[in-house]
Amino acid sequence: MVKKVAIIGAGISGLASIRNCLEEGLEPTCFEKGEDIGGLWKFSDHVEEGRASIYRKLQEYITMFAKEKNLLKYIQFKTIVSSVNKRPDFQTTGQWDVITEKDGKKESAVFDAVMICSGHHVYPNIPKESFPGIKLFKGKCFHSRDYKEPGIFKGKRVLVIGLGNSGCDIASELSHIAEKVIISSRSGSWVMSRVWDEGYPWDMLFITRFETFLKNTLPTVISNWWYMKQMNARFKHENYGLMPLNSTLRKEPVFNDELPACILCGIVTIKPNVKEFTEDSAIFEDGTVFKAIDYVIFATGYSYAYPFLDDSIIKSRDNEVTLFKGIFPPPLEKPTLAVIGLVQSLGAAIPTTDLQSRWAVQVIKGTCPLPSVKDMMNDIDEKMGKKLKLFGKSDTIQTDYVVYMDELASFIGAKPNIPWLFLTDPKLALEVYFGPCTPYQFRLVGPGKWPGARNAILTQWDRLLKPMTTRVVGSPLKPCLFCNWFRPVLISVVSIAALIVLF
Repeated sequence: MVKKVAIIGAGISGLASIRNCLEEGLEPTCFEKGEDIGGLWKFSDHVEEGRASIYRKLQEYITMFAKEKNLLKYIQFKTIVSSVNKRPDFQTTGQWDVITEKDGKKESAVFDAVMICSGHHVYPNIPKESFPGIKLFKGKCFHSRDYKEPGIFKGKRVLVIGLGNSGCDIASELSHIAEKVIISSRSGSWVMSRVWDEGYPWDMLFITRFETFLKNTLPTVISNWWYMKQMNARFKHENYGLMPLNSTLRKEPVFNDELPACILCGIVTIKPNVKEFTEDSAIFEDGTVFKAIDYVIFATGYSYAYPFLDDSIIKSRDNEVTLFKGIFPPPLEKPTLAVIGLVQSLGAAIPTTDLQSRWAVQVIKGTCPLPSVKDMMNDIDEKMGKKLKLFGKSDTIQTDYVVYMDELASFIGAKPNIPWLFLTDPKLALEVYFGPCTPYQFRLVGPGKWPGARNAILTQWDRLLKPMTTRVVGSPLKPCLFCNWFRPVLISVVSIAALIVLF
């Protein structure tokens, strides 16, 4: 019998899950509480409870994808999932009772598996208890989720709390219209440009297999030094008040091309954490005061929860999220529940969730068994230790993009065999190993193999450069694959040699 799969959420994770279920012969039903697809990327002029909507990006592509793959007919819109419970015979069947609600009417259905795709930007985090005096403040306070357009801030004095992507984007935009904009940051952040060496996109040069190899194999002192050098390549963060407190941690950087210029021109000011609020002012930890504030915008992130599911399933140990590879709860008697999209890395979200769901679907089908519970828990513990070292927190959902994608791909036989490629197809191997780790790499082999993947990899720079060369002044110049890694290797060799001489 065809297995029925309930998919919760029709954002990028949900759409990928629908598609991969269909490709593997499963029967998906997607429940979306909103009236359209896109999730986080579906911009709305009004605030919707339980859903963040950020900027007008990607939605057109997402809609085109859903229509091209004929996915819309599998989605039930304006439908809330009330509860997901194991059936009495779960130990043998792995089935779930799913209760949904639409237009005030509840329905119950049985599914062979459930894929949770509701994301992690769900509930705004407003830590007002961390700011003494905030209840006395007479200006307006709200979360960055509620920010839609800059017009109402014309001539106003605005304090943005938080130095993440949302906070920096909002502050940069408001700097052109508000009277004064200050960002308050507790711990600082690296701020990266989308434009990297020689004008190429940062991710096409930064996220490569060889770069990842160097980062994970060089001595820690050299790896940290090189990382900080890369982060400071555009400007010295110390001079701009942005330097992270622990500069060697691989916390997710901010991507903003405008913020450094705003600070340089004096239209945005960076301040430390707020010590205390008064009726109309903020007193910072350095003793300085920002007076006559009109608005305080909390760009302090989000929390996530699955109110329709028993907490003990996801948090199976000491009230902490314990998911194998961020997807499967190890203690379940049957691996028929998967969480898709609960990771964050420097890589793109769409290919990450796609590969997650490709593996999850194989597990649900029974063609790709999971390791033992003991092995999965050991892997979780090992990863938590590495996360503590890399990111400063063991419970973070951050992960190393290339390493994580390779781990997922290995389960389904979709990881490129680099040594074999060098022997059989050296031209492709050079691009795969030294070039950008694009999603095509995970379509070369395995389930979901695409015949056009090889050519797509070899021509990816042509497609990247074509939209930019609207005024032809010569042949578009592609980057030299070897030049980008030669410098770090040379510097590392010289550094090691120097240490040997010294000691």
